Amino acid sequence: MYLATIYPMKKVFLLSALLTLCFAANSNAQQTEVFDKKGYKLTFENQDANFSPELKNKLVETFYTVYPKLAKAYNKKTLKNVTFVIDTAYNGVAATDNGRVVFSSKYMTKHPHDIDVVTHEVMHIVQDYGSNNSGPGWLTEGIADYARYKFGVDNDGAKWGLPAFKATQSYENSYRITARFLVWIEKDVKPGLVKDLDAQLRNHTFTDDSWKQETGKTLDELWTAYAVNPVIGA
Repeated sequence: MYLATIYPMKKVFLLSALLTLCFAANSNAQQTEVFDKKGYKLTFENQDANFSPELKNKLVETFYTVYPKLAKAYNKKTLKNVTFVIDTAYNGVAATDNGRVVFSSKYMTKHPHDIDVVTHEVMHIVQDYGSNNSGPGWLTEGIADYARYKFGVDNDGAKWGLPAFKATQSYENSYRITARFLVWIEKDVKPGLVKDLDAQLRNHTFTDDSWKQETGKTLDELWTAYAVNPVIGA
């Protein structure tokens, strides 16, 4: 049996006000907007009530600038519906899975000019290599940074670029180091190789022999030639 509790009227008003504030704060902290243009729908989930509206707009604009281009260049069957999440609890930079890109609100607020994090992450959506991808992770990330290098909207603003070659590097270092190697191959060995490798990885036909089949040289032979003359131009 439940006994009714009688609250003084002032307490009732105070409790009501507190509940209203709590609901309002929760509503402000978790805002969802949906954008639909250029044939792609972007759902933007913002968990940070203090996140810059200007930065949000830049993230959205960058998506609609680069994603259609990446889709056209690499995978016309890529997802049409993508979700961006501004996450207050995530301590990395950004991560992508199943068309959902999670951005660290802390990182993006601290580095508002690093807008081409979007370009790298949505390239992962375009890649769509699957959970059983047999290709090396360093190549997956290298291709994503290659895409950022080629399609990025403001790499200069973020002071982001490909690092100079060093003898201590390896193609397996991933990200920008691998991306620079791919830029060199495209320039000096075989234009279009990145698209070919990307398609093979997506179709699960990539093997260690793919390098030799595509270029006439093994991966190690390509790296050796790169080390001799690693110039990629401006």
